[in-house]
Amino acid sequence: MKISGWKEKLLSAGGKEILLKSVVQAIPTYAMSVFKIPKKICKGIIDAMSHFWWGDEDNQKRMHWMAWWKMCVPKDQGGMGFRDIHCFNLALLAKQAWRLLDNPDSLCTTILRAKYFPDGD
Repeated sequence: MKISGWKEKLLSAGGKEILLKSVVQAIPTYAMSVFKIPKKICKGIIDAMSHFWWGDEDNQKRMHWMAWWKMCVPKDQGGMGFRDIHCFNLALLAKQAWRLLDNPDSLCTTILRAKYFPDGD
């Protein structure tokens, strides 16, 4: 994974947080808005983020002081505000479905309706 080459020891906690949120969570956003990513791949992304956050190395695993799901809780509720990758994927797909239902005259809706529902709706 891309983050394995980054030196987490050189970054503060705030720097690691910004790096994970702005790069790692943003990279798969387009693919997630189009495809349902398997849970195994989502877990792999989360594991890589967790290892980077806690400073794990190949030969030495460090203590993870908090469960990752607790770090995905919003900041105003006491968490770190990281995204749950699987839930984010489902939310992006739901957004696409809503666009299709909300804009029945859009080009995308017209093409999908012609391809998959030629005789009805």
